[in-house]
Amino acid sequence: MAKPVMCIVLTQIVLVALFHLCMSSQTKECTSTSSLSPQFYDNSCPKAQAIVQSFVAKAHSNDPRMAASLFRLHFHDCFVNGCDGSLLLDYSGTIESEKRADTNVDSARGFEVIDDIKSALEDECRQTVSCADILALVARDTTVITGGPSWEVYLGRRDAREASLIASNNNIPVASSTFETIVTKFNDQGLGLIDLVALLGRHTIGNSRCKSFRQRLYNHSGNSDLDQTLNQNYASMLQQGCPISGDDQNLFALDYMTPNKFDNYYFKNLMTFKGLLSSDEILYTKSGDSMELVKLYGANEELFFEQYAKSKVKMGNISPLTGRNGEIRRICRRVNH
Repeated sequence: MAKPVMCIVLTQIVLVALFHLCMSSQTKECTSTSSLSPQFYDNSCPKAQAIVQSFVAKAHSNDPRMAASLFRLHFHDCFVNGCDGSLLLDYSGTIESEKRADTNVDSARGFEVIDDIKSALEDECRQTVSCADILALVARDTTVITGGPSWEVYLGRRDAREASLIASNNNIPVASSTFETIVTKFNDQGLGLIDLVALLGRHTIGNSRCKSFRQRLYNHSGNSDLDQTLNQNYASMLQQGCPISGDDQNLFALDYMTPNKFDNYYFKNLMTFKGLLSSDEILYTKSGDSMELVKLYGANEELFFEQYAKSKVKMGNISPLTGRNGEIRRICRRVNH
């Protein structure tokens, strides 16, 4: 039975109140920035942020898809042993590259852009700006260039000397993950439900392959059936480009309404059962708490932007290497020798 309108309104009021309480609080549950600082490179490499911004703008101009690909890298890096640039390491005799993980192989892209940024930064201020910090800055700048919010990026991370293919396969949610699995994987990183819903809002831009959601169209429960939480007209449109077999790599916008604009249409789509991935739509169908957040962000883009920026700062503070830990790589693809 649907909740009475008054109950929904009160729930949203409470959520807004809790949101602003968290924004003003300095408790660990809100945002901790550890020993990182937005001014970390002000003296050692004052042009660092401007250099990153210029390369992000060039990459986006050359390929509008690149923005989504680049900020996805930060998420996939931070969820594996912290925000330490380990995702960028290529395979070697001693390193099992995270690029080979199921969630990254044939889908993670933009590494050449990171290489170009690093090269320019090395020319400007040798062995000063870490690859981990480049990913954090790029995540902010790609969000801004597509119409999303900005935020102060806390800096001072150092780079890992190792990677973990196993953790990459285990820690990152996939399109078929259950709601409980996604919540657990976020909680393991110190991120709560509000962070989870806001951060998945990044799917307002970007694409997914046919093979990632085909089961929803043709065999959702193993009985040759359509996922009943998928709008039938939308499903028919998807089936035209995603047949029951073949064309695995065909790309579809995660937000078919405004595919290249960072906005709150992702949440509006979920409310009309037009979320492309099962792992997106379940935010609206599997939990009353997450459903109310979807409604809240779908109705209030400003609130979504505020929480997204806040949760990105929080995510960027997952287990950073600082001080004498790790290193500052000269080339992001390999450790220093």
